[in-house]
Amino acid sequence: MDPQAPIASSRNFTPALHESGNAQNPEGRRGRGAASNASSRFDRLRKLLRDNHFAFDDDGWGSADAPPPALKTSVTIDSTRTILAKNDSPDVPFDRSINPYRGCEHGCVYCFARPTHAYLGLSPGLDFESRLFAKPEAARLLATELRKPGYNCRPIAMGTNTDPYQPLEKSMGITRDVIKVLAAFEHPLTIVTKSALVARDIDILAPMAEKRLVQVMLSVTTLDRGLARKMEPRAATPQKRLDAVSALAAAGIPTGVMFAPVIPGLTDHEMEGVLEAGRNAGASMAGYVLLRLPYEIKDIFQEWLAERVPDRAARVMSHIRAARGGKDNDAHFGSRMVGQGPYAELITNRFRVATHRLGLNQKRIPLDVQRFKAPPAAGDQLTLFG
Repeated sequence: MDPQAPIASSRNFTPALHESGNAQNPEGRRGRGAASNASSRFDRLRKLLRDNHFAFDDDGWGSADAPPPALKTSVTIDSTRTILAKNDSPDVPFDRSINPYRGCEHGCVYCFARPTHAYLGLSPGLDFESRLFAKPEAARLLATELRKPGYNCRPIAMGTNTDPYQPLEKSMGITRDVIKVLAAFEHPLTIVTKSALVARDIDILAPMAEKRLVQVMLSVTTLDRGLARKMEPRAATPQKRLDAVSALAAAGIPTGVMFAPVIPGLTDHEMEGVLEAGRNAGASMAGYVLLRLPYEIKDIFQEWLAERVPDRAARVMSHIRAARGGKDNDAHFGSRMVGQGPYAELITNRFRVATHRLGLNQKRIPLDVQRFKAPPAAGDQLTLFG
């Protein structure tokens, strides 16, 4: 995510103060993950008005009692000038990534990318999953970046923030265009997604895989279709994700499953089942990440728990705090992905035993960074000598 990048074609872009589809009026947010459009940590105006009991949407004539309209998705063109986001975190295996979209219509209630919408003056709640930003110039910008003298080739990650295959990709095709550029440059790529749409691009990914240029991970949080519908309302069903694993693996593309996030007291008991289902579908790799609740997510997630699984809410938060040093979140490098303490160690040991039993992660073939080369550009003078 590049919070400093400019937003273009945004004449109609204003922070949404109207709380359509809040927890008191759930019909307006059917098919969405968050229970409300809670203010962000930067929204002092909204907090001031709320503290003074000012109603945003009540004009005094009783309109506040009317049912809210259905929450529709809007898309704004983002005219970012750069496309590669750099990362120096020591606990993730990549140093650069591409995010074709800001916000994500999948609506995963636990998504750690939600707070990035606060930089845009929007809510990490319903705004994050309904007010989206697309980067149609991503492929062109990437090609320009890769042609710069001195560019040092390292694998580029996609899906580390918002999902590159969210529903908007079906019509815009920005992710596919980016992958075409990477294939032309023979540049290595890793993908993480919750969408079966990734199988659409097998025609590009399979030839890349033959050159050791790509790996794909499908995130499977639960095998419970009903729970997935509540947590990840517009992501592919668990079975569709496993079907995508099968299609990718059959095409010779190194494919794995991410049991992520592990939600203590809610999905943690499914770890072995998810990993086995992934292996049976053709996965050769696996990973996991413990639920993270940075910034506004801790409130969004607890609001969701209270509404969707109230009987388990207290237990879930108790286990989370047990693995986060008594807090809702731990942002320290080294522990933020896997937690700490006896509960976190139990999850780690279960993962290790399960992957060994299932034969996952037995052989990791590194991506090839030596193949990288810029293809001839339009107007380049051809050499007379080979």
